[in-house]
Amino acid sequence: MEEPENQMNIELSEEIALGAYSNLAVITHSPAEVVCDFIQIMPGMPKGKVRSRILMTPQNAKRFLNALADNIHNYEKTFGAIEDPGQGMPPMNFGTPNTMA
Repeated sequence: MEEPENQMNIELSEEIALGAYSNLAVITHSPAEVVCDFIQIMPGMPKGKVRSRILMTPQNAKRFLNALADNIHNYEKTFGAIEDPGQGMPPMNFGTPNTMA
């Protein structure tokens, strides 16, 4: 039996399936790539740890942005608006250096 063309077989290892917690993201870019560092920082601690780094082309980063916005929209339709903690939190691109490669 043939698989439809729009299906994809994706492998997920046990280690990756566990995921990584992040409460801060630092996003940098060059003309050729977008780099997303997902960081875990504990309250009251002066230092965080990068838990995952994802590199994408600018085109795939824009596709990711659109997919994430669509998922957030669907989440809020189902569960209600997500409150933005705002004050006291650094922006998700906190400390972003200007990167050129």
